[in-house]
Order: sequence, then C-alpha cells, then structure tokens
Amino acid sequence: MSEAKELMPVVVQDVKNNNVLMLAYMNDESLELTKKTGFMHYWSRSRNAIWKKGETSGNFQKCIELFSDCDNDAMLARVEQTGVACHTGTYSCFYKEPIPAEDILTELWRVFEERRSGQNPSSYTFKLLSNRNLLLKKIAEESSEVIIAAKDKQRKEIVYEAGDLLYHLMVLLYDEGITMDDIYEELEGRRK
Repeated sequence: MSEAKELMPVVVQDVKNNNVLMLAYMNDESLELTKKTGFMHYWSRSRNAIWKKGETSGNFQKCIELFSDCDNDAMLARVEQTGVACHTGTYSCFYKEPIPAEDILTELWRVFEERRSGQNPSSYTFKLLSNRNLLLKKIAEESSEVIIAAKDKQRKEIVYEAGDLLYHLMVLLYDEGITMDDIYEELEGRRK
C-alpha cells in the first residue's frame, strides 16, 4: 500500500484538548508501525517514504486511539503531542491567529535549533548557520537597508527591513549561544 491511491487520510487530534493538530496520510505499513511502536508513523507523499512523526524534530506523537470512519476510508488518530505538530513550528497546522508577540522569540529559537540539525539543508537558516561570512554580510546589508528606509521616512519599509535585520541578528545570537535573556540583562544594566 505505498501508492498514492492506497493512502488513507488521517485527522490527528490532541487527546488533551480535542484540538485538530494536522492532516496526514497512512498506508498499511505505517499503520502497522504505529500499532507496533505506539508512536504515529505516516506516509510522506513528498519523500515517497514512511516517516515517524518527531524522528528528526523531537515532536513525537504518542498514539492513544485510532478510529476508522464509517466508510473505512479515513482515520482519526488521538495522540499525546510532544512539542508542536506543524513543520512550520506552530502547535497545529490549522491556525488562524499569528503567534503571540511574547512567544515569537521562543518559536524562532526552536526553528533555529531544528534548522541547525541539518534535516533541511536547503533552508535559508541552515545556510546562514553554516556560513558565518554570509550571515555577517546579510547583517551589514540589512542594517544599511534600515538606514535607507529611515532616511526616506518610509514606515512600511522600515518595518520590513527591521524585521530582516532582527531575524539575521537573532541567527547570529543563536549561533553564538547568546540568549535573549543575556541581551535583556545587558539592557537592564544600562538603566542604572
């Protein structure tokens, strides 16, 4: 059961709060692995292979219950989710609201950690973490773009370029092992 026509859609639900986390696909082999190990296994249509959820990210899904629908052509999996369910770094693949401002730094650090693992060598963040000269060049470039936007009093451009600058600066801080708490402590010391 490895062809796309034999795949069964699986709605994945958090057993703690009944929130829908994601939609995935299973074949016979991934279903058997799930039953055997107690952890969710799916069929990746993009990689054309079975994957254990969380194998590279650490965001495992412990299978609590599996249900087939009335026609036996779809499944509901109720799981205990570790970390986030979505590959974008959000709790669920189904969300309407942006990440709260107070959570964005934590979320970015988590993404940096995931990218550093090298599971996606084509990601831009992985390239920055792998090439210090590229990262430093981008910080200089984005700094000058903020200055130009500010000189021209283009608010929308200032916001856009400041976002780019902060992102690249945060990659550098992460790469150096400097946390935002370190930065807050430094800023707090300047208030005295």
